[in-house]
Amino acid sequence: MTTLTGRPRTALLVIDVQNGVVGDAHERDRVVANIADLVGKARAVQVPVVWVAHSDEGGMPRGSQAWQYVDELRRDESEPLVHKTFADSFEDTELEAVLAGLEVGRLVVAGAQTDECIRSTLHGAITRGYDATLVADAHTTEDLTEWGAPPPAQVISHTNMYWSGHRAPGRTAGTIDTADVDFSGRG
Repeated sequence: MTTLTGRPRTALLVIDVQNGVVGDAHERDRVVANIADLVGKARAVQVPVVWVAHSDEGGMPRGSQAWQYVDELRRDESEPLVHKTFADSFEDTELEAVLAGLEVGRLVVAGAQTDECIRSTLHGAITRGYDATLVADAHTTEDLTEWGAPPPAQVISHTNMYWSGHRAPGRTAGTIDTADVDFSGRG
């Protein structure tokens, strides 16, 4: 269980599913559909959905078409939007304050990119005391093989493998498939 006291709630954290991030991502449509399913499940039982959006002046300035979330995902105006400029969604952002205000100690994580913002945020969550579950079929990355990275399917598979066995004192980690996510009772 989370090491954060007074934080009994779970939130769905949707990271960087923006046009400029997932435009050429591996299995983009399937992953986006899974994230849409997760958002629907969370909303149906009043589990908070927290959106994270990356920006940088080089290619994704805030408000640009590249910065916008993909058309298939629509944030409700009541749902928090956290702006970030570093890979870890907690780093130099309001995410911790948003989650504290919602009494959240457990995160269900989905989004992009697997090998950068997803991994960094998962580790950032665990080190800050959160339980962090990665939705194994709801994260993706682009093909970076020309720079020496493994193919995207291997990056995703490897991340799922090592996060499924990740542990920390007093906290839980792991993976789950979209079909198996059940937010009921985890409010």
